[in-house]
Amino acid sequence: MVARPTTDYAFLADAVAARGAAGFVHVGDRADADLRYLTRFDGPDRGYAFVFAADTAVLCAPALFTAQAEREFPGDVVYGPTDLDATTPGQQAAEVLAALSAFGTVLAPSHLPHDAARYLERAGYDLASTTAVVDARARKTDAELDCLRAVQRAAEDGMARAETVLASAEVVGDELYWRDDPLTTGRLRRAVDATLTAAGVEAAGNSVVAAGPACADLHFRGDVPARPGETVLLDLSPRGPHGYHADLTRTFVVESEGGWERRASVAVEHAQDAAFETIEVDVAARSVHEETAAEIAAFGFQTGYDAETGFYHGTGHGVGLSLHEPPGLTAATDLEAGHVVTVEPGVYDPDVGGVRLEDLVVVTEDGFENLTEYPRSIVPREREQVGELDW
Repeated sequence: MVARPTTDYAFLADAVAARGAAGFVHVGDRADADLRYLTRFDGPDRGYAFVFAADTAVLCAPALFTAQAEREFPGDVVYGPTDLDATTPGQQAAEVLAALSAFGTVLAPSHLPHDAARYLERAGYDLASTTAVVDARARKTDAELDCLRAVQRAAEDGMARAETVLASAEVVGDELYWRDDPLTTGRLRRAVDATLTAAGVEAAGNSVVAAGPACADLHFRGDVPARPGETVLLDLSPRGPHGYHADLTRTFVVESEGGWERRASVAVEHAQDAAFETIEVDVAARSVHEETAAEIAAFGFQTGYDAETGFYHGTGHGVGLSLHEPPGLTAATDLEAGHVVTVEPGVYDPDVGGVRLEDLVVVTEDGFENLTEYPRSIVPREREQVGELDW
């Protein structure tokens, strides 16, 4: 059973004390990863408020969600709509601050909704932006890592399904057939997404399945034929029931002739290994990207964001409650223990295809731990699946 992560509000107490502030406020809905982190509440798609002041964490639950909030919120107090005079989240936050005798400057994320900010200002509070939540989210706890490991296993189940389909596909002329019909990226995506659902996670619209030249489109969502001798790229990023994402990419070729795709595959594998060798505590994140790009360039491929072919994206990004979050591996910040990042070098040619590998790793005091167990092979093979996980 994967334990539900909790949140230790000591980082907020430190941030408030360091700035001489009265407290901290955030308002958002279930799509706001910062609010999800602060409340661990899987609330509705309408706004609600979180307040931290006087060492007390308060959630203002929206109507009809008080009981759920009381089950899920790890803080001190849950107020339902009938417990407060105010009706909007911003007004409720101001009311809670006053009740906690917190007056003066209040910290908030830079994306605090405008109407909430206006209500707080009208109530006499000065607002100051803080990155405390983003910084805390970047350093994953053991419980968060357990969630990430589990959802990565589910992503690997989806990948195993896709690889098995490709391995069992029949070559008919210049097409691949599976279950008596042409195999397309749309059919392959549906097979993958069904497997992810069976494993207990949501595809969340994040499954990228591309083939041939479409592999050079980093976020391809279309439906094109999968053909023998062409690359088939799968980038799977499901979301687990606790909100944490996986991220896994592999590239396969049915009946490869050992041409461009083989050279690209070797370059990408070497580049990923170069990145692994660079990852450690106190290393600048961007140096991981620099080493990765240098390795790809050594194989004769172009690099740089303005390149028309070759490696034209960053090496990786943070993953957690958001699929893309700090730290990015092109940032000047140093890596810290607990940072979880993707390592995803790729080589692309819009006229031919693309090859990308992506693993999910956590930085540790001793280097890093790879949270990914899936093998690297451009030749598809039939793989076993784990099935439903114990969430």
